[in-house]
Amino acid sequence: MTEVKREVFGQMPREEGGGVVEKFVLKSDSVKVEILSLGCIIAALETKGRDGEFSDVVLGFDTLEGYTRKHPFFGAVVGRVANRIAKGRFTVDGKEYQLFLNNGPNSLHGGARGFDKVLWSPQVLPNGVCFFRLSPDGEEGYPGDLKVWVTYTLSGGELAINYRAQTSKTTPVNLTNHAYFNLAGQGSQDIYDHEISIEADSYLPVDNTKIPTGEVAAVQGTSFDLRQPVELGKHLQKFHLDGFDHNFCLQQAQARRRVARACHPPTGRAMEVHTTQPGIQFYTGNNLDGSLKGKGAVAYPKHSAFCLETQNWPDAVNKPHFPNALLRPGEEYNHTTWLLFNTA
Repeated sequence: MTEVKREVFGQMPREEGGGVVEKFVLKSDSVKVEILSLGCIIAALETKGRDGEFSDVVLGFDTLEGYTRKHPFFGAVVGRVANRIAKGRFTVDGKEYQLFLNNGPNSLHGGARGFDKVLWSPQVLPNGVCFFRLSPDGEEGYPGDLKVWVTYTLSGGELAINYRAQTSKTTPVNLTNHAYFNLAGQGSQDIYDHEISIEADSYLPVDNTKIPTGEVAAVQGTSFDLRQPVELGKHLQKFHLDGFDHNFCLQQAQARRRVARACHPPTGRAMEVHTTQPGIQFYTGNNLDGSLKGKGAVAYPKHSAFCLETQNWPDAVNKPHFPNALLRPGEEYNHTTWLLFNTA
């Protein structure tokens, strides 16, 4: 059985349009997750270790103020297009669109005011919550009225996130959740003792602005071969890596499949990622620098969390040989990601 509670989390500042931010608490016997109506943010996720003790394994803030200031998309749903679009430009049906550039020469995670920074309309379900919003035609430069539903449901140790969208004009859509995990417990200094595996035979090399070059490269014999679990700290050392911020190319199937697993041997906490998406962005918190104080006023230094963002490939709208990034009127965007928490 899943218990669902709703409570007030805070009030948006007047310059952000005001409005009440609600928090939804989903609780099973092994997982407790807190989700905000602002940006569909996963603000806390508690799961059991081998000792039976609960610990919060996602980075974030104790109060609304933290989320209304600049932060690296902690726990949020990002869109209309997650990840980067080169030069913030794309062409649909012969018409060129220019987006706001918020990541060097590129557009990142939906632009200046993406899905992470707006209030969504919630509907409580027996085992979860469904959030809805209408992204109006022209919002952040994107074409078409886009209706979006993001549904979180909790069943035992499994948190499912379903994304649906319908549009009035052809538009790129790519939705994901940007939770930052540390299975040792948020506020732990690093993720070096985590074991990670990603079931991908290829990845996307990127240029110095993190845009894929267009090549789909085999992981075999490279630092990107994570098909067998690696201990992250040792792996980064061995290959002299600053960290990962790359898309791994998954089997092209619309069916649910297991694509990644993270495990923290000292506590026994493990998380499996299953998805219907064609890609997963593995990011090791390289840009965290200790300047942000999170829950309990703890600083979040570099490599103190990882993200496994299931999504379409970055810049797919400008790369015809990448999986289709466009949603057309009359079609439905529909993807699900499942996070399974257990103890190893």
